[in-house]
Amino acid sequence: MAEGDLVVVLEAMKMEQPLVAHRAGKVTGLAAGVGASVSAGTAICDIVG
Repeated sequence: MAEGDLVVVLEAMKMEQPLVAHRAGKVTGLAAGVGASVSAGTAICDIVG
């Protein structure tokens, strides 16, 4: 994955927020699945590279 690639789209209150990679690398440690609820400040995944 390259810096700026779409990692995930979060939905809150019927609004979608795309989150992009802050650096190039490989996504590891995915912490949530489709439809899961996450709290503010929660790490969604790690990007190593």
